Amino acid sequence: MKLPQIKKTKKPNGIHIPQAQKPKLDPIKAFKEGVPPDDIIAPNESEIDFDYIKIGDVYFRTLFVAGYPRFVVPGWMEPIINFNHSLDLSFYIYPVEGRTILDDLRRKITEMEAEISTDIQRGKIVNPSTQAKLDDAKILQEQLVKGAERFFEFAFYITIPATSVEALNSITKRVESTLGSILIVAKHAALDHERGFLSTAPFGRDQLTITRNMDTTSLATTFPFTTAELSSDDGILYGINSQNDSFIIFDRFSLENSNMTVFATSGAGKSFFVKLESLRSLMFGTEMIVIDPENEYKNLCDAVGGEYIAFSFSSPSKINPFDLSQIREEGENQLGLKILSLHSLFKIIMGQMTASQEALLDKALINAYRAKGITPDPDTQDREPPLIEDLYKALIGMETTDALDLAARIEKYVKGSYRGIFDQQTNIDIKNPFTVFSVRDIEDALRPIAMFVILDFIWTKIRRDVKRRLLVVDEAWHMMRYQDTAQFLWSIVKRARKYYLGLTTITQDVEDFLSQDIGKAVVTNSAMRLLLKQSPAAIDKIAETFYLSQGEKQLLLAANVGEGILFAGPHHAPIKIVASSEEYQLITTNPRDTQILDSKAPSGQQTATPLETKTIVDYNDLNG
Repeated sequence: MKLPQIKKTKKPNGIHIPQAQKPKLDPIKAFKEGVPPDDIIAPNESEIDFDYIKIGDVYFRTLFVAGYPRFVVPGWMEPIINFNHSLDLSFYIYPVEGRTILDDLRRKITEMEAEISTDIQRGKIVNPSTQAKLDDAKILQEQLVKGAERFFEFAFYITIPATSVEALNSITKRVESTLGSILIVAKHAALDHERGFLSTAPFGRDQLTITRNMDTTSLATTFPFTTAELSSDDGILYGINSQNDSFIIFDRFSLENSNMTVFATSGAGKSFFVKLESLRSLMFGTEMIVIDPENEYKNLCDAVGGEYIAFSFSSPSKINPFDLSQIREEGENQLGLKILSLHSLFKIIMGQMTASQEALLDKALINAYRAKGITPDPDTQDREPPLIEDLYKALIGMETTDALDLAARIEKYVKGSYRGIFDQQTNIDIKNPFTVFSVRDIEDALRPIAMFVILDFIWTKIRRDVKRRLLVVDEAWHMMRYQDTAQFLWSIVKRARKYYLGLTTITQDVEDFLSQDIGKAVVTNSAMRLLLKQSPAAIDKIAETFYLSQGEKQLLLAANVGEGILFAGPHHAPIKIVASSEEYQLITTNPRDTQILDSKAPSGQQTATPLETKTIVDYNDLNG
């Protein structure tokens, strides 16, 4: 390998700096001519100055850490690890033989005890620094003797790249200020930047060898594994990492499953987050289905041209819970599966039943289907299914006390005050890529029943036509009120992955949701979990379920609107939800904001019309 020529340049201060130069090479031509790879990839020139080194067009300065704080916690180096500029960091760890350290400790302890004893004899005040060092040395000596600790030498170097000397000086001051905030003292590797640069290069060679003694526990706190990054090349923007201001971008379908649970107090931003995800997912071709208990998705649905289906006694939209899936899968009895599902539904409607009453209900269901010509034979299962009225008639026809009792329990759905909800043939279908089912106009006592019937209808559609979908169940605690509805929701959570479905459950009643084993199982089988602001009454339950640290608990208690912690698979990070003004206008249900938007909208114009501004705003700022 031919050595480059050394050129000396005259600096204003009179110092002569050696500068290595080599002729520029055409890499392809040089490789063909047999030029060694080292010559091809090496920079054209390098310059070593008093306080920096220049390689090509890039300036580098190396800092070595000369002073450390007395007390630290795990992750204390996070500010420098997540520094907002490219840095090259190098840690070097050297094990030290325990016997040598014990001998040194014994000598140091003797010296410090002698110093303290002399000060006492002379009537002087004992140096508190010496006393603190003596206490630390005795504790370390005890731990080393017991084998609970080992001893190491630790070196920490930082190399800062920049495009100019001015930029290098500015970034260096910022780095030193950041280090100073965590009580780290850093020094420039003056007159030694060449070796400093090589020490932070990926060679694993410590050419500065400026070390500090550390025991095992202290050394463990320096490991840079606390930075939280949830970002990938594919997916949608979920928010900003409030820890390091990085974007949280990923595709939830790339996780082990696509399910998500959202827990927060009322007004913390949980529905805002889910609507924002729904809008952005729709733009990437994901079909959205929403069960909306409070008409929160109406504006968004209208804006994207979706289908809004409202359920009530007088609504023209109807779902017959007796519908069959029309799916023919080998080894599966679709009629038998539907009857099992109806058993769960009618346990909610009818209440507690004895074993004999359950047997009568099963017989009545079979008879109701048989009366329509539907049997376990798949060829008969495309006929018009029965209605709840047919089940009522089948129970009446049995003429037993238990059967009549069951008939009386569903009579109000056939010809009583609850008539008009589930007593007609289905007249809707899910064809729109954004479909919302509203249950706001249904009484609270009937909501779990309505949500069960709608979920069963949606699940049948999902199984029949597999495509990339997200299903949102808002206020999922309604489903947790009854064992059978909770079990049905749990069955969807378990099976959703097979049908390219991601289920999102939202609740503000954390205690009700997590008090049941099924609720905990739903959380366990959701690869994504979002925790926004929590109430003090629920934080302990949340911390126990999600294994939160004390700091994370405090974060959730003090979080602003739209701030919390997002879990994605094995990773989690603090999140701040952000939206553009157009998105916010479509999504917000804050009465104050909707009134402002209505007042600004021209006469006859919907408030869902996007604003002209393009600013990305913090959700918390928009809510004052």
